Amino acid sequence: QVQLVESGGGLVQPGDSLRLSCAASGSAFSVYAMGWYRQAPGKQRELVASITTGHNTNYADSVKGRFTVSRDNAKNTVNLQMHSLKPEDTAVYYCYLDRPIGRSWGQGTQVTVSS
Repeated sequence: QVQLVESGGGLVQPGDSLRLSCAASGSAFSVYAMGWYRQAPGKQRELVASITTGHNTNYADSVKGRFTVSRDNAKNTVNLQMHSLKPEDTAVYYCYLDRPIGRSWGQGTQVTVSS
């Protein structure tokens, strides 16, 4: 059993920065990719960023150049550094990790960008 706990969400103004963190505990060995999805009200959950154990990254077009995903393989943590936040970035952000037996999700953390 794996537990993922996110932290770092909150209310910020347009143009601000925010850093999300996610820590995995439990039987988190043999982890493959980790990353972040988000879901805005009335919209489908979408991939924001992912990172492999080899630190290869992938980003949604909407966040390229503004968001940076990173991970610590030894600690099974993944972070999302967000800059130049926009109102359209408002969503619940979910971290995930992939293992051979499947994908695990965090409970989500709210990010609200509003003036």
